[in-house]
Amino acid sequence: MPYTHQNRRTASHPAGEGRTPPLRVDFDRRLKLEFHGSKITSNGGFLAYRELDDALGLTEVSEGVFRDSRTGKNGWQGMTGQFRQSVFGRLGGYEDVNDAERLGRDPAMRWIVGGKAVTRHAASTSQMGRFETELLATDANVEALVDMNGAWIDKVHDRRPPKIIVLDMDSSVSPTHGEQEGTAYNGHFGCTCYHPLFLFNQFGDLERCSLRPGNVHSADGWRNVLEPVVERYRERNLRRYFRGDAAFAAPGIYEFLEGEGFLYAIRLKANKVLQECIAHLLTRSVGRPPNHVRRFHASFSYQAGSWNKKRRVIAKIEWHPGELYPRVGFIVTNLSRPAERVVAFYNQRGTAEQWIKEGKNAIKWTRLSCRKFRNNEVRLQLHALAYNLANFMRTLALPEEVEHWSLTTLREKLVKIGAKVVRHGRYVTFQLAEVAVPRKLFQKILELINDLRRRPVPA
Repeated sequence: MPYTHQNRRTASHPAGEGRTPPLRVDFDRRLKLEFHGSKITSNGGFLAYRELDDALGLTEVSEGVFRDSRTGKNGWQGMTGQFRQSVFGRLGGYEDVNDAERLGRDPAMRWIVGGKAVTRHAASTSQMGRFETELLATDANVEALVDMNGAWIDKVHDRRPPKIIVLDMDSSVSPTHGEQEGTAYNGHFGCTCYHPLFLFNQFGDLERCSLRPGNVHSADGWRNVLEPVVERYRERNLRRYFRGDAAFAAPGIYEFLEGEGFLYAIRLKANKVLQECIAHLLTRSVGRPPNHVRRFHASFSYQAGSWNKKRRVIAKIEWHPGELYPRVGFIVTNLSRPAERVVAFYNQRGTAEQWIKEGKNAIKWTRLSCRKFRNNEVRLQLHALAYNLANFMRTLALPEEVEHWSLTTLREKLVKIGAKVVRHGRYVTFQLAEVAVPRKLFQKILELINDLRRRPVPA
């Protein structure tokens, strides 16, 4: 039978308070179901992320960089508040603007947005739609969005200065299912898609990204993504490294990295000349092959026709049991370390593929469903910022016992904490459910976040 109540219905409270009689279930008539939209939240963990945001001064950066083109005097949804709603909404799995209608009444989100939203409600679906497709879609605001990931990472490094920086560049696929501007069929991925480009550091932070049409080469536009990041680190006293797959094996990239003082390891496509240099390692040994993998390395100088000088190339040759031919890979590098260590360093770039996978699964940054390319570009940048905020929580504020949690686990266990909101005079209490994240663990997280705050300099 349908779970409805036959008594007279009354109007719902605009802030989400249900005034209708409770619903009943038949399996146990002692149960009553009530809905209190402004008193109950399923996103209690947002408050921990907002504390991290405040400690690092992340979303407040938007106050000085976004340009508000609105001229009316009646609007009370500020740019910073709507920006927070966009980023935190994606952090909690609300990747569509359509979710804003109910998310705007969520008590946790209203406190995240702050200002008048605390006592009223956050931005509606139409307001968020205009914010993302009109206000943020201007040239100046898009440029500010693209640069903001780097600004956030700089704030983290100011608190936790790294000794080295390792940049991993990789492209990915964002499938499309409509008539989005710029979408095209990509033969490598076998679908109609966008082909975004990502640049991560060794901590999993997304330094910069760019949305591109689906049919461009994997390295297309690399300079627009890499150069601004290299410029940010130019004056820092760091050892700087770069890794990339064979798509980025281009002389222009080598020369740029060498000119900037970067050490690099980039996969190189095999060719006849390279294989001739290691011909003595490609001959199958006489006799019965062993039952384990035999691995050999070689190091030699090589100059392709388009290169301006010779460069060091590392070859890795693996003979696997049951296979007739060896597996061969080449890496071009300016590292001076032994060949085995160069290969080990290059193999660590596989973590970048894992971070892209997390962005797809936990942040849903493949949800680029707007018709205009510019609007989808804005959506990708907002997803990137949400990803970085989630990754900052993982790398900076998780206690040792849960530091292995993935971004998906963080969303399901930390963000999705049920809470009841109780008002007491001047104070508001969020009574959090103590299930996946008990009070002791939540307290440790807040203490680690507090350690990130800037301390006043003693007089």
